[in-house]
Amino acid sequence: MKTIIQPDFLLQTETAKRLYHNTAAALPIIDYHCHLSPQLIAEDHAFGSIGELMLAGDHYKWRAMRSFGIDEKYVTGDGTWQEKFRAFATMLPYAIGNPLYHWTHLELKRYFDVDEALTADNADEIFAHCEKKIAAGGFTAKELILRSGVEALCTTDDPQDTLEYHQKIKESGYTVKVLPAFRPDKAINMHKPTFLPYIEKTGVKSYAALKAWLADRIAFFHQNGCRVADHGLDFVPFAKGDAAAVFEKVLNGGTATREEMECFETDLLLHCARCYAEHDWCLQIHVGALRDNNRRMFEKLGPDTGFDSIADTNVGAPLAALLSELDSDALLPRTILYSLNPKDNYVLATLMGCFQSAGAKGKIQLGSGWWFNDQKDGMEAQLRALGNLGVLGTFVGMLTDSRSFVSYPRHEYFRRILCNLLGKWVEEGQYPNDEHMLSEIVADISYRNAKNYFKF
Repeated sequence: MKTIIQPDFLLQTETAKRLYHNTAAALPIIDYHCHLSPQLIAEDHAFGSIGELMLAGDHYKWRAMRSFGIDEKYVTGDGTWQEKFRAFATMLPYAIGNPLYHWTHLELKRYFDVDEALTADNADEIFAHCEKKIAAGGFTAKELILRSGVEALCTTDDPQDTLEYHQKIKESGYTVKVLPAFRPDKAINMHKPTFLPYIEKTGVKSYAALKAWLADRIAFFHQNGCRVADHGLDFVPFAKGDAAAVFEKVLNGGTATREEMECFETDLLLHCARCYAEHDWCLQIHVGALRDNNRRMFEKLGPDTGFDSIADTNVGAPLAALLSELDSDALLPRTILYSLNPKDNYVLATLMGCFQSAGAKGKIQLGSGWWFNDQKDGMEAQLRALGNLGVLGTFVGMLTDSRSFVSYPRHEYFRRILCNLLGKWVEEGQYPNDEHMLSEIVADISYRNAKNYFKF
């Protein structure tokens, strides 16, 4: 059975086909938020198997395999890569409507020239074909990034990171910009059990010292090319109080109330954001994830293994207060707002309009369909919300948010969905069939806006 990945995949109108093939398809990729390992890139890790390449660390695929009743041995356990690949192939034909079906076949087509739909019947044959391709070369970390058309990417890095691997990548002369992104969650999220052990590792003994340490780390990251920070928030904090007293209380073995912890987290988040503004960075705020829900599996496998879900917290009022506080100080950085809960699309799309700025096109952004939303319906919902309530042509486009070196066809997937939506609007008479203007919009959203916005 032939793969669904044909030249006009997802392109339903003639306008969409022209926009994608003539403009979007060949543009470079700026992947401003991913979870690729800088160590694997620096060491130019050679992948030994299609199983490792497609399944290692990919909790999207793990969740689907568990939903099909596949034994954990063939998900994260000690099964061979061929056994795991075969198990995944057994599930995949049943995943109709899941973006995994599209992503997997894009990966097989773009990196391995596989023209067949993956099933249990041909899994071993496709596995052998891919193994031969890998053995022939071109499947190291650096080679895969280059083959994917990536111009720049940002990893996700803890403030305590030495950034030695980013430095090695730069010194190697690698033509792709591999830049760090500052992720200080463990230093801020006092409500997490990881907070005190993390603070102990920093060696700081006072709140003033913690703020100074974070400022120093931000300066160090800046020297190493960082221009983006990323905060993953379980909830949006906004409370006022004596953050230093709360920190001292917790550091000395006391227990802070929820309001006290929120006061501390608010103050430190604002401190970091002001530092970002002074360095002309972009702040990304990710909110709406309910993490590590299965205690038994968390204790067995740890975080980021497929046991997270969408939260239903309220984000509008506290986020408005945070942004307003920074704006009042003239220290509101360029900011991208993401919520994992699609109910918040209109909340964020209208809130961002309250804080735009003269001379900074699209300063505040509605983030792309993230995590559980980076599928066709989720991407279209985000694009429609931004189109209805903002200026869609200023959007900075897609990101992978992935740990996989073969996830870059997700940019192709997004561009096809974008072109299809614009083509539909044109052919319904909602926008003029102005080929030049439409091509400008597509090129901006796919590539140029990100290039200008992030200032890499």
